[in-house]
Amino acid sequence: MDEFEEIYARCFSGVHRYARRLTRDEHLAEELTAETFFKALKNLSRYDESKADIRVWLCQIAKNTWISQCRRRGRALPLTEIPDASGFSVERALEDRDAARRLHALLHRMDEPYKEVFALRVFGELPYAEIAALFGKTENWARVTYHRAKNRLTREMEDSFDER
Repeated sequence: MDEFEEIYARCFSGVHRYARRLTRDEHLAEELTAETFFKALKNLSRYDESKADIRVWLCQIAKNTWISQCRRRGRALPLTEIPDASGFSVERALEDRDAARRLHALLHRMDEPYKEVFALRVFGELPYAEIAALFGKTENWARVTYHRAKNRLTREMEDSFDER
């Protein structure tokens, strides 16, 4: 139990922030965080630290729990779309022709390696491990680089919508 208490103390705030980002609701985020740690406690013996960092494992539990809850409530979320706090989604922008054009223009101006990592992930649909291998980097580097690119594009797309 001491091991779990240490994990809880070390990871709670990060998992809770992630849950707030998923749910966009403080009350739901609290429930989701509690459910995540409850499931983690029940399944701690199944956690393999050689496969994923504990925080990644916990956030995956939170994501899967949230998706299950949404499906039960009749509110299905596409698996590829993790909601941003603003409600803007790069994935949805690609479905809108005008927004996709603006997104491609912003992507074209983006610095490397962000531009290439984002393109490989979104358009090439490559897993992070393959992207990392192409660059000779770690899988975590590929994830961080992709998310930084996505966040930058999201901010710039939001700014371009505000200017309209």
